Amino acid sequence: MNAEDGKKPARKDPWDLPDIGELVVGVLGGTGDQGRGLAYRLARAGQKVVIGSRSAERAQAAAQELGAGVEGAENEECARRSDVVIVAVPWEGHGKTLEGLREALAGKLVVDCVNPLGFDKQGAYALTPEEGSAAQQAAALLPESRVTAAFHHLSAVLLQDPAVEEIDTDVMVLGDSRADTDVVQALAARIPGMRGVYAGRLRNAHQVESLVANLISVNRRYKAHAGLRVTDV
Repeated sequence: MNAEDGKKPARKDPWDLPDIGELVVGVLGGTGDQGRGLAYRLARAGQKVVIGSRSAERAQAAAQELGAGVEGAENEECARRSDVVIVAVPWEGHGKTLEGLREALAGKLVVDCVNPLGFDKQGAYALTPEEGSAAQQAAALLPESRVTAAFHHLSAVLLQDPAVEEIDTDVMVLGDSRADTDVVQALAARIPGMRGVYAGRLRNAHQVESLVANLISVNRRYKAHAGLRVTDV
């Protein structure tokens, strides 16, 4: 309550998001399809982006192809140079990659967008990591980082297509610090057509990651690049 008038303080407008234009965004796995697409869209929106890869040369080559606003570096250098680090590595290398970057990612805002999936003759299906989700695995491996989860449901095809002006989708953002999820929502909003929506604490990341298996089924059936929209917010 306000000590002077006894009234409760006004609740913050959930769409009042911070200015993140000066933040440097690193993308681990930035030479893969999803990471490359995110790097391209954020740089196109005016964000400074550093692509990370196990090979500095590969990262630099990818950055040169993407154009202005993108630089390439080995993973550890990418992590150290960035304020916000998006993790877009393959699930198979997720744990090992983050474990090796624990020190470089200390104090950083980490955005995990990895989807633990398996594939068989019936299609994609969700895997359940021991920690509960890829994001929770990241939080366990990076105790000195601020881990969030977002950017799971984006089409890499649309992200990388320069003819597509807007990405018509919402981004579900999860995390245990509202200040951190606000930053990630603001980052999503930098991309035309995209909106970041707060979707709960990190413990709820599993079902968000798993939903990608359903979207893959939708896309295969309808030959589409489907995303998600949250209604009535």
